[in-house]
Amino acid sequence: MPKKTVPPPRTAPPSRAPHRTRMALLGAAACGLLLAAAGLRTLVLDRPHATIGGPYALTDEQGRAVTQADFHGHYTLIYFGYTHCIDVCPLTLATVTTALDQLGPRAASVVPVFVTVDPARDTPSVVRDYVAHFSPRIVGLTGSSAQIQPVLAEFHVLAHRHPSMSGVPDGAYLMDHSSVLYLMDGNNRLAAMLPVDSSPQAIADRLRTVLRT
Repeated sequence: MPKKTVPPPRTAPPSRAPHRTRMALLGAAACGLLLAAAGLRTLVLDRPHATIGGPYALTDEQGRAVTQADFHGHYTLIYFGYTHCIDVCPLTLATVTTALDQLGPRAASVVPVFVTVDPARDTPSVVRDYVAHFSPRIVGLTGSSAQIQPVLAEFHVLAHRHPSMSGVPDGAYLMDHSSVLYLMDGNNRLAAMLPVDSSPQAIADRLRTVLRT
């Protein structure tokens, strides 16, 4: 952080009120989104497992076409989120990374996958930079809205843009979305759903149990 200097004659520093106001608005919105996400997660967890999941055709963080067939024979731990998320998404990806580290060599059987719910902003390069902050293991997937929407429907993911707020810069919108970890088996069938507020140890233990079956 640059050293703060005040040249003579001493003057009042510029007001930070607009910045504080924007941050307060974003913070309030984030709290609301956390409550909404909890409700959306309950709706998803209550659905029959056989109805969740399906084929997809998206683009990875390197710009390559990817389908569910590319993961055949491997478990995939799929999370739907977006790169501008300020709380739940980064915490979830960090938790998944720690859980896989705790899993040890068996982690090679599980591919963590991040699928954006915000394709308008999450281009392959944006997704690439984002997932790189957490782990080189994470595969980031994006695509056009026309490609993303069917995948959200297959996994019963609820996502929509949060209404714009006054005082927040243009482009700084948030997304309401359900927040669940989907563990798919080597044939892209649902093996388990894990709450995102699980601890890394709990996720690692669940993965060990599934991998033993």
